[in-house]
Amino acid sequence: MFATTEAVAGELHAPRVGFANLDNATGHQNMLQLIQLRWFAVVGQVVTILLVHYGFAIRLPLDHMLQVLTCLALFNVVSLWRSRSPRRVTNGELFLALLIDVATLTAQLYLSGGATNPFVFLFLLQVTLGAVLLKPWSTWTIVVITSLCFALLALFSRPLALPLDHHRGLASPYVQGMLVCFALNAALLVIFITRISRNLRARDARLADLRQRASEEEHIVRMGLLASGAAHELGTPLATLAVILGDWRRLPHFNSDPELLTEVAEMELQIQRCKSIVSGILLSAGEARGESSEETTVSTFLDDLVQEWRTTRPIEDFEYDNRFGRDLPMVSDSALKQMICNVLDNALEASPHWLRLEAAHDADTLTITVTDAGPGFLPAILKEFGKPYQSSKGRPGGGLGLFLVVNVARTVGGRVAALNRPEGGAIVKITLPLAAIVLEEEEVEDEDVAYIGDDALPQDGTIESEGHDRNRS
Repeated sequence: MFATTEAVAGELHAPRVGFANLDNATGHQNMLQLIQLRWFAVVGQVVTILLVHYGFAIRLPLDHMLQVLTCLALFNVVSLWRSRSPRRVTNGELFLALLIDVATLTAQLYLSGGATNPFVFLFLLQVTLGAVLLKPWSTWTIVVITSLCFALLALFSRPLALPLDHHRGLASPYVQGMLVCFALNAALLVIFITRISRNLRARDARLADLRQRASEEEHIVRMGLLASGAAHELGTPLATLAVILGDWRRLPHFNSDPELLTEVAEMELQIQRCKSIVSGILLSAGEARGESSEETTVSTFLDDLVQEWRTTRPIEDFEYDNRFGRDLPMVSDSALKQMICNVLDNALEASPHWLRLEAAHDADTLTITVTDAGPGFLPAILKEFGKPYQSSKGRPGGGLGLFLVVNVARTVGGRVAALNRPEGGAIVKITLPLAAIVLEEEEVEDEDVAYIGDDALPQDGTIESEGHDRNRS
C-alpha cells in the first residue's frame, strides 16, 4: 500500500491566492449564505402567511404582505447577480443587506400584529448574523435599529386577531407561534452560523498557510542571495583552474602519459560542470537570464536535460520515457531544469544502480515521474515532505533539494507528491500546469520554434543507447 504525502502549491491551473483575494472569497461566500437564508425566509413566510390566513382563519392583509415578499425576492435576485461579480464584497454591502432584511421583517410584523406577533423574536437572528459577519460598529448599529423597530412596533402596528391565551399551554395558537419561532431561530442559527464559521475557519487556515509559505519564500530569497554571492566568488578560481588544466594538456609529460591525460580530461569535465552550476545559480537569481533564455519545445527541453544529466552523473542503468505526445513551444527555464535535476540527484543518491524518469501529458498538465529502487522515504520525512532541512542523510544543509523543488512547483501553480513503492524504492511525481510553462501559439512564429521532425528525435520521444532498449545506459 502506498504511503503518499503531497505538497501542493495551490490548485493546479489556478492563480496564486493572496491575502486580499482570501478576504474577497470569504466575503462572497458569506453573501451567498445570506442569499440562501433570504430565499428560505421568502418561502417560509409564504407558507406561514397562507397557513395562518387559511388554516387558522386569522385574517391577514395578504396583498400588502405578498408585496413585501415580492420586494424581498427582487432584492435577493439583485444580490445573487452581485455575488457573481469578482469585485470585493465590503462590510457596507453586508450591512446594507442585513438592514434590508430587518426592514422587510419590520414591515411584515407591522402588518401582522407588531410586537404581539410571536415571530417578533426573529430580530435576534439578524443581530446574531451581524455579530458574526460585520465589523463591531455595524453590529451595534444593527442592535440599535432592531431595538427601535421593536419599540415602534409596540406603538404602531395593525392589530392581529390572535388571543394571548397563555393559560392554554401548547393548545394556544400564540404559544404555538412562539414555539415555531424559537425552533426556527435555533435551526437557522445552527445551520448558517456553522456554515459561516466554517468559511471563516477555512480563511484563517489559508492565511496561516500563506504566512508559512511567505516565510519559506523569504528563506529561499536569503539562500538565493547567498548562493548568488558564492557563485560570483567561485567564478574566478574556476576560470583559473580551467586555464591551468589547459596548460597541463600541452605539456609533454602529460601528452606522453595517456592515464594522466584521461584524468586531466575528467577534471576539465568536472570544472565545466561546476561552471555550468554556477551559471545556473546566477540565471536563477535573474542575472543574464535575457541572454541565455531561448525558445525550445517541451520534449526538446526534457530530452536535452536528460542527456546532459546522464552524461555528468555516474548512473549505471537509467530509463527515460518521454510520452509527452504532441510537442508544445516553451522557453527554457533554468529554475525548472534545476528542479528536475534536484529530484534526479536525490534519487541517484538513494539508488545509484537504477533510475527511471517518465514524462507524460495529461489534459492540461505535464507530469514528470522519477522512480528509484532505493530504501524509500522514512515516514517522518513523508510527514514533513517539502519542509527545509528534513533529510535522512544526516549532514548539514540536507533536505534543501526537495524543499526547493516544492517551492519552484508552487510558483507555477504545480504540485509535488512523494510516495513509497510496495516493492521498494520511492516515486516523486511533479505535476505542472502547461499554461504556466508553454508559450501561447500566437506568440510564437513557426520558423522560430525547433519542433521535433523526421531528422531529429524519434517520434516516441526516446533517446536510444547502444546495446540497450528504451533509453537504458
